[in-house]
Amino acid sequence: MPELPEVAYYKKYVDATALHKKIRLVRCPEAKILQAPQKDFENKLMGTEFIKAIRHGKYLFLETSDGGFLIFHFGMTGKFDFSHEEDPPEYTRFYIAFKDSSKLFFICPRKLGKIYLADSMQDFLEEHSLGKDALDIDKNEFREILNNKRGSIKGALTNQSLIAGIGNMYADEILFQTRIHPKTSVNELLEKQLDKIYEQMGEVMETVIQSKEKDSGLPSDYLTRHREEGAACPNCGGKVELIKISGRSTYYCPSCQKEK
Repeated sequence: MPELPEVAYYKKYVDATALHKKIRLVRCPEAKILQAPQKDFENKLMGTEFIKAIRHGKYLFLETSDGGFLIFHFGMTGKFDFSHEEDPPEYTRFYIAFKDSSKLFFICPRKLGKIYLADSMQDFLEEHSLGKDALDIDKNEFREILNNKRGSIKGALTNQSLIAGIGNMYADEILFQTRIHPKTSVNELLEKQLDKIYEQMGEVMETVIQSKEKDSGLPSDYLTRHREEGAACPNCGGKVELIKISGRSTYYCPSCQKEK
């Protein structure tokens, strides 16, 4: 599933391709992904331009020249493709054609993405109970967000109402880099452990973003490169294990991340 770093990449993709172009056509071959009637999308978007792309957590907001927003959540498999081709690529679920004949296609094989309209970004964030973006939180805010929280640290990091943007994969990476067991209760963590998690939250997000922008691999000591049950841990060579936490598949190294 696209998480914060992937959506950051899509934001830059839109910045480089689809801004300041007059919209002449809106089409949706798969209406189930639309969170409003298709006619509303046509009425709101036709004749406008995208003037800015804003990422918050796993959502991408495209602000239009009339002050509204077209909002994408990428589900498990969503992505963009910008081209001048006439025919939509396979698995296109929604697309916008611009006056210069270019098109922005939203491709989503598993049809789990969602597309919204909104008049206010802030209202949308509140209506969907989204917490502050993971890269916009300072250390004191992070401590305050997790203060007196119960349940696992893995569950807290992936709770979008607490912190927006971190999903399964990068929560596992953050906890691997800090050598903290994902089942550890939040209220059992020491302040220095919380500070380490905070630091790695930013470090991991920025590292993954850079790897996508440069089309380079992740560092060799990243668990994400070995995200498979039985794979060799990049730190100690032990076996990576798979467990379920709050219904989520969780990969970790039991030797490096000891349960207390």
